[in-house]
Amino acid sequence: MDRATVVYSDESLINAPVTLTNCDREPIHIPGLVQPHGFLLCFDEQTQRVAHASANTQSFLGKEAQELIGASLEEVLGPPTAAAVAQRWASLTENNKLLITPLAAAPGHPLYQLIMHRSDGLLWLECEPVPHEGTHALDLPSLNAALGQLLSATSLQDFCQFTVDQIREISGYDRVLMYRFAADASGEVVAEAKRDDLEPFFGLHYPATDIPQQARAMYLKSWLRFIPDVDYVPVPLVPAVHPAKQRPPDMTYSVLRSVSPIHLQYLRNMGVAGTLTVSLILDGQLWGLITCHHLTPRLLSYELRELCVFIGKTFSALLKTKLQQEDYAYQLHIRETQVRLFEQVARHSNFMDGLYQRKPTVLDVFDCGGVAICFEGNIVTLGTTPSKPQIQELTNWLRTNVADNLFYTDSYVRHNPAGIAIRGVASGILAISLAQEPGDYLIWFRPELIQTVTWAGREQKVESVENGVLHLSPRKSFEAWKQTVDSTSAPWRPMELEAAEEIRLHLSDVRLKIYNELQARAASLSRLNSELERSNDELDSFAYVASHDLKEPLRGIHNYSIFLLEDYADKLDADGTQKLQTLVRLSQRMEALIESLLQLSRVGRQELVVTEAPLREVLDEVLEILQPRFEQLNVHVTVHDTLPTFRFDQVRMREVFNNLLTNALKYNDKPVRLVTVGMAPPTVRGPRGTGDPASYYVFYVQDNGIGIDPRHHEAVFKIFKRLHAQDKYGGGTGAGLSIARKMVERHDGELWLESQPGAGTTFFFSLSKYL
Repeated sequence: MDRATVVYSDESLINAPVTLTNCDREPIHIPGLVQPHGFLLCFDEQTQRVAHASANTQSFLGKEAQELIGASLEEVLGPPTAAAVAQRWASLTENNKLLITPLAAAPGHPLYQLIMHRSDGLLWLECEPVPHEGTHALDLPSLNAALGQLLSATSLQDFCQFTVDQIREISGYDRVLMYRFAADASGEVVAEAKRDDLEPFFGLHYPATDIPQQARAMYLKSWLRFIPDVDYVPVPLVPAVHPAKQRPPDMTYSVLRSVSPIHLQYLRNMGVAGTLTVSLILDGQLWGLITCHHLTPRLLSYELRELCVFIGKTFSALLKTKLQQEDYAYQLHIRETQVRLFEQVARHSNFMDGLYQRKPTVLDVFDCGGVAICFEGNIVTLGTTPSKPQIQELTNWLRTNVADNLFYTDSYVRHNPAGIAIRGVASGILAISLAQEPGDYLIWFRPELIQTVTWAGREQKVESVENGVLHLSPRKSFEAWKQTVDSTSAPWRPMELEAAEEIRLHLSDVRLKIYNELQARAASLSRLNSELERSNDELDSFAYVASHDLKEPLRGIHNYSIFLLEDYADKLDADGTQKLQTLVRLSQRMEALIESLLQLSRVGRQELVVTEAPLREVLDEVLEILQPRFEQLNVHVTVHDTLPTFRFDQVRMREVFNNLLTNALKYNDKPVRLVTVGMAPPTVRGPRGTGDPASYYVFYVQDNGIGIDPRHHEAVFKIFKRLHAQDKYGGGTGAGLSIARKMVERHDGELWLESQPGAGTTFFFSLSKYL
């Protein structure tokens, strides 16, 4: 509510009984009544004669109010006092001015506080006797210290607490409270100074109905409301209604104005006998109130009341700065945490790890209960959050119902009734989308604001029955009760929403940068791969042409060497014959090497002929061909397991089995040579990770031969690489395992071994199930 707000009252209720059903429309600005600790005179601006007088003038001036109507200022107050008052009338406004003077017209010429202002076409003169302790001299050093404390407060809470402490010290009231109004007009006690023996009210909440709209409007116009004794008997004005306006005068700025009987009863129910209230105003709106309570009647001097108002106005003047400082401190925390968080994100190879693996985490950015990082099917939680299945349900709801990249609410239940299950920890939700992929979100959670907020009294008005008639009455007790606040969290502040959007944009930039880098790397790898393929094709072509073309002259050398041995052996000595035999042997060795090179080039050049076939049949064909050699060398072959039927190149697999089985029987010096073929256990994996049973078959060929030292496990697959002399273990070119590995790799698999010297060798090879 701001100063321009109309007064929410109903003037038709003038002189009507005030009940709890109509008190929110009570015309409290025109009660036609005053409090009896002083008397009131209203002078017409034009005639400067008494237009209204309070009915208690007899006890102060010795004259009935009716006698004073139409009297001049001198006739009422006496010449000396009238002259002092008249000097100030021309400058009067709605703001009060004080004159302390003996009242010559009163018996005994007592000292009075004359409080003057101008409003509603009247000049108001409110007169209060000076208290017995006299006027209070302004304690400037204490006031200076109080203002210094308010200025130096570093937090809003300290600022509020210092203020109520100073008001209590100045006023001497038993209890001083500060209310702060929420957006829904309810109030909360945010600071309290009190006697040690009194029950604390700090932290209690009050419903908006405690302070009706018309009362709030008056608090905006008048900074102070003072009730020295809640059990006072109101004194009427004479006459009650202004003849020209057909209503009582507007008493908004009157210090003696009588207050609502409903409010007085409310105070009595609290055990309060005297009270003073100061408005706290921010940017033309009612921010809160300072309320002073005393358990016995307390007539505070006008000077001390004005000093309390001065403190209230000082608080109001500084409040915006304190709020801005508090906002700035929180905003600075958010900024600093963001910067450190972004640095961590940049340092991690997986940028999402930077959000939670080290302090500060993404949880530390905002005041919240917990956070969930939902990315690429994984959910990482920090703090107090819903369960992962509940978070998954939330992301499904966000994906279906929220089109924007940012979503926030302080009551998720209002959007999705299923949110009732998580309201305790996640009534408030702030979510940002991390990518276009469904389900990628960063979600902050806020718990239910206060699951059982304590309110001062019930919001519902208590009914009572007297003499068989139903009456509404104010609350009979001020004991706290708890009202459940369902499914609502503290609201998300604009600075938090801005920061969340910045985090979203930063993470999007990081992802885009990573994507661009990956694209560049992929393009580079693609170029390198193309060049490598071209080089391999050229090497394969060269090897094919070279091996094919070299065969013919080499075969000629071999044949002519044979002819020389056959035709001229008798003409050569033993040394010449041996040299020709060596030439024949070397030409044969060279031809075998060229043939191996030709086979290797063919493996790379020729496409696979993939058909579905039983692998056991291919193995049996190889075993049948090798059977004579097995018998000759006492080799026993055992096939374990049932080999599968799947898609592969049968010719290539014959060559792989032939090579592995031939090596098993060659490199063996045992009397009985044992060879086992079968399927490897499902846990076996190749050096590159192939072997997952969902995608690969893995087979093995095991022997009890001479074994291979681990340092040579890779060397055996290099072309023309032999670990033994040419004349040992049956010779060979050293190309067989290279050819076998390439054939397996053409099946998207890999060939590797496990072996130790003297302990035999096991060759494993994986084959894809999806050729």
